[in-house]
Amino acid sequence: MIAFVALLVSTLIIAPASAQLIGVCYGMQAANLPSPAEVVNLYRSNNIYRMRLYGPDQAVLQALANSGIRLLMDVPMTELQSLATSSSAAMDWVLSNVAAHWPSVTFRYIAVGNEAVPGDLAQHVLPAMRNVHSALVTAGLASHVKVSTSVGAEVLESSFPPSAGAFSTDASTFLSPIAAFLANTSSPLLVNAYPYFVYADNYAQVSLSYALMNETGTVVQDGEFAYTNLFDAMIDSVHAALKREGVQQLAVVVSESGWPTAGGYGASVLNAQTYIKNLIRHVGRGTPTSPGKLEAYINGMFDENLKSPEVERNFGLFKPNMEPIYPLNFVGDRPEFDGQSESIFSGNIRLIVSLHVPS
Repeated sequence: MIAFVALLVSTLIIAPASAQLIGVCYGMQAANLPSPAEVVNLYRSNNIYRMRLYGPDQAVLQALANSGIRLLMDVPMTELQSLATSSSAAMDWVLSNVAAHWPSVTFRYIAVGNEAVPGDLAQHVLPAMRNVHSALVTAGLASHVKVSTSVGAEVLESSFPPSAGAFSTDASTFLSPIAAFLANTSSPLLVNAYPYFVYADNYAQVSLSYALMNETGTVVQDGEFAYTNLFDAMIDSVHAALKREGVQQLAVVVSESGWPTAGGYGASVLNAQTYIKNLIRHVGRGTPTSPGKLEAYINGMFDENLKSPEVERNFGLFKPNMEPIYPLNFVGDRPEFDGQSESIFSGNIRLIVSLHVPS
């Protein structure tokens, strides 16, 4: 139980010289969420300038106008088949949901399906990707907006050690041509990576500190590469699997990652805060086989009480009333400073909530 909440007002925020490429997923499966305009202001006031949106919600897109927030937006699973079978449907979708809001909304990626591979809808993913990409070409936006799909850990048949990473036969059937398409269009593969679930399902074999990125020494030595955390191992196993498909230099963007505060083994406010803090710090380094900045999106902005099972309801950084669940310290990733090496100063007043938990 929280003993007390201390409020500290700071009139100057200094961001580290290297802005991290961190975004937050804006899920809406919850009651009593703030208005889209309030949510966009919440992102900006916390220096969060990247968002994942799980479908083209018009109210959110209007609220994002001229906000400077870069957007990863999904094609909902219910629309995969129609976009795969009809180029005109894909054109209509792009015109209504992307072109109509460009350039006041900065779209970065369109995720055609979320964890649709493998599965009943997997056959529609690549045709839909091709049609959406062609529509973006026609609209003159293909050089700005990249088309991809988001996959989860279930696509891997082997992941240990990371260099042995390989897609399952069912996943490879679809991911091999998808990876070739991504390489041809200079687009990344979007990957949902959750060390939490690996830890919770294998806590007798996986240490908590390895999953939370708290280790300082090598836990897994894989040839010339040393792994101190499970997150890196998971991402590099995807890189290895892609290379087995013949794609050598495909970028990976982490489209979801997070840690729950309740509802499952190892779920707690302290563990969630530790993981997110370490993730924000870590992504600027990349992984052992792919050093450099790694773009990642945290799941999620709010606790979502309409999800199931229980653990899925507790990944939020904020309560629906916009109260932070634990202290936040995002690096300023404003568009005007993207990729530059300089300190960022802000005169905005920031509210920092310090939670004190008794032992």
